[in-house]
Amino acid sequence: MLPNPLRALLAKARRRPVHIIYDEVYRLPFSGVELGYTLETRRADDAVDYLLYVKAITRDEVLPPELASYEELGRVHTAAYLESLQHPETISKIFAVEASEGTSEVLRSVRLAVGGTVVAARETLKSGHPAMNLLGGFHHAAPGRGAGFCALNDIAVAIATLRHEGFDEQISILDLDFHPPDGTAECVANDPHVWLGSISGESWGPLAKTDETVLPKGTDDETYLKTLQALLTRMPASSLVFVLAGGDVLSGDRLGSFALTLNGLRQRDLSISERISGVPQVWLPAGGYGPHAWKVLAGTGYALAMHSQTPIPADFDPVRIRMIGISRRISDEKLGDSPMLTEADVNEAMGLPGNRPRRFLDYYTPEGMEYALEQYRLLPLIRRLGFEKLRVHIEPQSQWERAVLTGCEVGSTTEVVLVELEADKRVIGDSSFLYVNWLSLRNPRATFSSNRPKLPGQEMPGLGLAREMAQLLGLMARRLMLKGVAFRPSWFHMAYAARHTARFLKSDRQGRFEALVIAASRMPLLEATRSVADGHWLLNGQPYTWEADDMIEWLPGSEGPDDREEVKRVRDASHFELKPTAPTKP
Repeated sequence: MLPNPLRALLAKARRRPVHIIYDEVYRLPFSGVELGYTLETRRADDAVDYLLYVKAITRDEVLPPELASYEELGRVHTAAYLESLQHPETISKIFAVEASEGTSEVLRSVRLAVGGTVVAARETLKSGHPAMNLLGGFHHAAPGRGAGFCALNDIAVAIATLRHEGFDEQISILDLDFHPPDGTAECVANDPHVWLGSISGESWGPLAKTDETVLPKGTDDETYLKTLQALLTRMPASSLVFVLAGGDVLSGDRLGSFALTLNGLRQRDLSISERISGVPQVWLPAGGYGPHAWKVLAGTGYALAMHSQTPIPADFDPVRIRMIGISRRISDEKLGDSPMLTEADVNEAMGLPGNRPRRFLDYYTPEGMEYALEQYRLLPLIRRLGFEKLRVHIEPQSQWERAVLTGCEVGSTTEVVLVELEADKRVIGDSSFLYVNWLSLRNPRATFSSNRPKLPGQEMPGLGLAREMAQLLGLMARRLMLKGVAFRPSWFHMAYAARHTARFLKSDRQGRFEALVIAASRMPLLEATRSVADGHWLLNGQPYTWEADDMIEWLPGSEGPDDREEVKRVRDASHFELKPTAPTKP
């Protein structure tokens, strides 16, 4: 491996300027999306964090979007439709969420994304460098309607804005989302200098002035790339190209049925980049509805900046990297721990009256925890869900230490509990861990529905912050100089969510868990966790009841038991099967 300075120098030499349009508000304010929901709300965050981490882009190349004005939107969309977007029911229908969600915040995110595509178009025409907006490609939005997570058509608005500003040259739109560009086709049908080409996996009938190819279910890399090359040869010479580098063509996508790989999609982006090299170009993410959607988007940025096929490491966790970086910038003093003895500390040690603030785990003050949650950008997200007056309370110690985050719904004075954490420091074996007895994330504004089903043990929908909270617990354990985080998952889905970073302490328990994961792998997670909770499984022919036992995530540098052979032995000997279904009476 090359020394770090030389590697950095070579990377700089290979890197090409790419303007990235991004704002943290690109994360749509939907809660309860941890299980089974279609949208991947962290996609833009994860992509930009990866590109910055590997130095494919610099912070100076990350530009903020501008809120699209209603004058700009009105060049494409009807006044009646824009008026309808002020009603929560319209947004809730387009995004398949309940009207109780923060629909005004959703519209603000969408307007910023539309403005971001306008910024990207202006930037690439000015500089000649590729520009990439990390939220956009809303190709189902038509002049008088929205659908399929597309409320406003950013491509059409950007084109109409450029036309208004005097740009009258040829524009091409290369739409590589899995779904047909029905809204875009309708929006640009009357512009004689716009070419729209599409490769999709479904046919929704003929689209006006669209060079459309529909490929069958299961299309692989080779077939797709050959089709792309043919489409590129038909694309006319253009002065500006919009590329919708859809992520929903990736194998396993929830709303797609192609069999493309991440490597195949990287080749897609490199082929297009080579074909339109030197032409002003705007790249947009369009669809992507699976856990690896962010890798498609980050891979597109990497292809543009580095022209490289280097894959994203399979174990790269952008949430973890982002939060570790923030943690390093937060001092102990800000959280409540201080290396200096205070008068209150001395009084407490001597049994004298004092007003030393209550501390969680003898370390964090309420103010320190609020400061940390603000720095980790969790409180801003919760505010966007419709809450204000957020405060942390540390309650009197009993068996467990308890910290609670409360807030009020906007416009209300009634305080509600949003986050509850019960934990202590506990010795397990020869090591000390942060032991979490209870963690609850609660969104009182949300309701359960078919889009947000109720999980076993769940009292109300969550906040959509489970991944961030899991990382926070690990950072707390590190700061407290513990070996890791321990907990006892009460339900299958809790253990399943933690399976990549944590394991059951006991070898036999881990072996049975791995066997159950394999047996339930063909079921949706919601169905699997309900079937386990309801006792529908047999283990080696006997009724199986979920075993709540200690699960541990060791921090890097700490070592768990090396019992892989024993775990494998138990896993191979554990045969799970669903109980036979009773015949239905005629």
